[in-house]
Amino acid sequence: MTDIPTQQAHVLLVDDDERIRELLQKFLVRNGYLVTTARDADHARRLLLGLDFDIVILDVMMPGDDGITLCGEIRESRASLPIFLLTAKGETSDRIAGLEAGADDYLPKPFEPKELLLRMKAVLRRAPASGEALPKTLQLGPRRYDLERGELWKGSDPVRLTATETTLMRIFAATPHEPVSRATLVEKLGRHGDGDTTSERAVDVQVTRLRRKLEPDPKQPRYLQTIRGEGYMLAPD
Repeated sequence: MTDIPTQQAHVLLVDDDERIRELLQKFLVRNGYLVTTARDADHARRLLLGLDFDIVILDVMMPGDDGITLCGEIRESRASLPIFLLTAKGETSDRIAGLEAGADDYLPKPFEPKELLLRMKAVLRRAPASGEALPKTLQLGPRRYDLERGELWKGSDPVRLTATETTLMRIFAATPHEPVSRATLVEKLGRHGDGDTTSERAVDVQVTRLRRKLEPDPKQPRYLQTIRGEGYMLAPD
């Protein structure tokens, strides 16, 4: 998989705050990106119809359709396009909803522009080079995972996943055959609705539950493996 050079990467920046748009656009341009801005979801939709982008940066709170709604729409039509969410500080429900809608990463406001830059580079490193075909499904023995819809199937029957399991599958499926650390999973899962901070132990419990829906023998996992010292890894056929 080839990295997308930053000087060739085209960013769609969607934020209703004109000051933030201008500041981020100048910062990203100085760092070698081509940046097109949109003031709301409708404006972004028009741009997406006529232009190709390598990454989308979405503010969650916007007038009209919010960033999570737009994120879900983009993910349905462009499964491989990286999406980055900017969320209000402390709005953990938005971050979880965003990951469930298909976002690759998020950053709470206020943030340091350099951190955004580093996270963007990390997301782009995982993105396929232009023209590189991505599979639409991952095969896991008799089960298959639909990358576009975020759905797990066994033959013609859907396998019901909880919201947390859906988020875990999206995280693992974004980088198959690459370990994802427990710390990363804790960060991306954020907080549960009851206010308890997600812990590494809680992640282990959720992975165990997910294995029951993925594995022929959950006690000897073949597809959702534990990588000692590194975390968990999805290993499709």
